[in-house]
Amino acid sequence: MHKYFKLYSVAFRQEFAYRANFLTSRFRNLFQIFLVFYLWSSVFSQEQDFFGYDRARILTYVFGILIVRTLVLTTRATEVAGEIARGDLTNYLVKPINYFYYWFNRDIAVKFLHLIFSFFEFLILFYILRPPFFIQTDPVAIIGFLLSLIIGIVLFYMIVFIAGLVPFWAPEASWGVQFVLIFVVTEFLSGALFPLDIFPRQIMDILSFTPFPYLLFYPIKIYLGQIGLFGILKGALVGFLWILILNFFMKKVWAAGIRVYRAEGR
Repeated sequence: MHKYFKLYSVAFRQEFAYRANFLTSRFRNLFQIFLVFYLWSSVFSQEQDFFGYDRARILTYVFGILIVRTLVLTTRATEVAGEIARGDLTNYLVKPINYFYYWFNRDIAVKFLHLIFSFFEFLILFYILRPPFFIQTDPVAIIGFLLSLIIGIVLFYMIVFIAGLVPFWAPEASWGVQFVLIFVVTEFLSGALFPLDIFPRQIMDILSFTPFPYLLFYPIKIYLGQIGLFGILKGALVGFLWILILNFFMKKVWAAGIRVYRAEGR
């Protein structure tokens, strides 16, 4: 177990070794928050209630994205694809280390580092924009929010890890698969750009059976008090079922990939 804790210090050093990439990712998040903030501010300048949101709740949603996104969507597991394509995976196969746990711990370390920066960014944005906030005090909603965050973190890690296994069969396609799945599909369907319940009810019913809304949308909705106890339990059940499904699929794809792995980059 000690070897996994060592990853935290290594992950911190690696993040700061590429300062430009780190700062660019933080700036991108800030820029996105500014855009979405002013978009919804303009909407609520004329409307008092929009899709069941008042001004305080929609702006809390926007700022909540800054924190929840950092905890859930920040990842380094995208590098799995590159390690497989280059043949660097061999370095791990000959060591007494679990490759799944290795990358999960690296992800947690990176999330913690980005969370620190997100906290200060949150304070800066709050000071500049002075938005009205909805403060949740219901312990059931707070516990449900924290539980949904854990589910979202695990779900996203598994989605990214599975996408990273594509180079076992198609090394040249790994970047395209990750870009479409992570930076297009996930961003759009997780609620990172806008609340998903602006979609028609039929589309929301379909999306609720996919893992994507449980990454960002459901945690923030729970915090806003717009999902009751039954909805919290239902969301946790669906999210947990997806964890089991993705875990089974991940192990099957991994086992199949190892059988065809040739370390061609080495």
